Amino acid sequence: MVRGFFLFLFLLHFGVSLSEAPFNFSVNIDCGGHVDSTDAFHATWLSDRFYSGGATAVVSEPLRFQHEQEKTLRYFPISSGKKNCYNIPTPAAGGRFFLRTFFVYDNYNGKSHTPSFDVSVEGTVVFSWRSPWPESASRSGAYSDLFVSHEDSVIDLCLYSIATDAPVISSIELKQIDPSAYPFDYSRNSSSYILVNYGRFSSGSNKWGPGFTNDTDNFGRSWQADVDFRVSSTGATPKAISALKNVDNIERSPNFFPEMLYKTALTALNSGVLEYELPVDAKLDYLLWFHFAEIDVSVTKAGQRVFDVLVNGQNVSRVDVFKEVGGFAAYDLPYVVKNLSSSTLSIRLEPVVGSSVICGLENYAIVPIDLKTAPEQVSAMNALKASLRIPDRMGWNGDPCAPSAWDAWEGVTCHPIREDESALGVSQIDLGSQGLKGYISDQIGLLTNLVSLNLSSNSLGGDIPSSLGQKSLVKLDLSNNRFKGSIPESLTSSSLQLVLLHGNLLEGRVPEGLYSIGLHGGAIDISGNKALCGVPPLQDCPLFWGKNGVSTAGKIGIIISSVIILSAAATLAYCFCIKKRQRDYDFGLPHELVSLASKRYKYQRQKSLMDLEMESQHAKGFIPHHVLN
Repeated sequence: MVRGFFLFLFLLHFGVSLSEAPFNFSVNIDCGGHVDSTDAFHATWLSDRFYSGGATAVVSEPLRFQHEQEKTLRYFPISSGKKNCYNIPTPAAGGRFFLRTFFVYDNYNGKSHTPSFDVSVEGTVVFSWRSPWPESASRSGAYSDLFVSHEDSVIDLCLYSIATDAPVISSIELKQIDPSAYPFDYSRNSSSYILVNYGRFSSGSNKWGPGFTNDTDNFGRSWQADVDFRVSSTGATPKAISALKNVDNIERSPNFFPEMLYKTALTALNSGVLEYELPVDAKLDYLLWFHFAEIDVSVTKAGQRVFDVLVNGQNVSRVDVFKEVGGFAAYDLPYVVKNLSSSTLSIRLEPVVGSSVICGLENYAIVPIDLKTAPEQVSAMNALKASLRIPDRMGWNGDPCAPSAWDAWEGVTCHPIREDESALGVSQIDLGSQGLKGYISDQIGLLTNLVSLNLSSNSLGGDIPSSLGQKSLVKLDLSNNRFKGSIPESLTSSSLQLVLLHGNLLEGRVPEGLYSIGLHGGAIDISGNKALCGVPPLQDCPLFWGKNGVSTAGKIGIIISSVIILSAAATLAYCFCIKKRQRDYDFGLPHELVSLASKRYKYQRQKSLMDLEMESQHAKGFIPHHVLN
């Protein structure tokens, strides 16, 4: 509850749309933009944020672009690493989202070389850009969108460089939608796949929707004109028709298709065939979503307009819109295409009675969710990223192991977890001689599939964490660093066959179970640690030195010795104070009084001598002359 509250404040702080209405979270990011802005359609755009690295630029011909967010971009040079991400915060409950991106090159760097890179969402590759781009996409840019489900509080959108090219991105739009949107009969639920848009058009109209016109779509979908997909070689004469009154069954849960989609349609004169071709990837399955509405006032009953829908030559449905929903009402038909053998999807509407009619069509690739790193291991790797101070050039961003089509984080090797084939685990970390200057996070113990760890020849310090003792660990090389403290006893519980700890500042007793590795076919090197002891050829440990440093008995002895020393010191101090106090109370006189007493004593002595002399002379009958006078 507290976490959700703080996330709510965070989203409000960054200007994210979040109201009480369900599924009403949205955020628009102007990649490369330096200030927040509002576009011509009253959409709020945030300045660039949530990115892991890279730099900003402006397209070479900004006046050619209608929107401010299309004129700027963020690019990721190889110095930022091969993999860079936007980590976009979402409501803590997660859910399903519509994600739209805009990519443009427009020779922003003056090199006339469009970059090659892949794009992933939540660890699954969804878009691939390869050089050279089509001229229209390179100069004017291209929008791409998809539907994705996730359960975390952050969505990862990552870009992966091919060769040394710098990926680019110009804008990101993210909107939460109904989690049950686009239901269809398939072997997996919506959280197991991503729907990637391979074509979405509206028939009988120009392109419209967010980014193109003021016409609204609750999901943020934009619709192209069908002429971009229509095949003209059929000989049919297409005719656009428009609705003369409102259309029913629109803006309904869970898909919330807009009325604008059903207010225009395309039919063919003289019972002609309407045909479309959609580009696809033959390796995937596809979801087709047909949109129909009977908006011709001349059709007043069932049976007046009937047509067949053929997909790649296969008749998948016979449609009578009026029979299904009556006139001026939306009717939708989903269909899944499997086992494609070509890169083109053919759609034909062949009339049976009257002419065929269509309002629009959507085509989505059904992309299975790729394996992701186990959540606790993602946390561990992020903790290591911080504690080891991994430089940006290594590209430790997003999921450590996913997508599986990409390399894992630099220096990291991953494999499916044996106990759970639905997740990936980190099996090897090889970061020797990388100039690292941090320490090993305690969370490394969460890497329960770690087999080999090499952090040699860096400048790492601190203690070797006791959590580094997982059963899976076979090879450990921490040599030539600045590790201090004792060797943890936990290492003896692992399956280590190679242990290299030489050239550090380690101290204390070497665990016997660890040293015995060298006696059972393995190898161990602990040389160059001046304060280690307890195993040959090292020196014997002091009496009170245990396995992890000073033993309990040693600590007790130190405490007792400390108490005795402190007691003796206190006794001496007390005696000294008593003696000093006695001297202070011997009634000694100040210096001035002593001096005065000395003078008085001298005077009294002189007077006594005079008196004595006078008495002696008086006894002889002699009186001094000065007395007589």
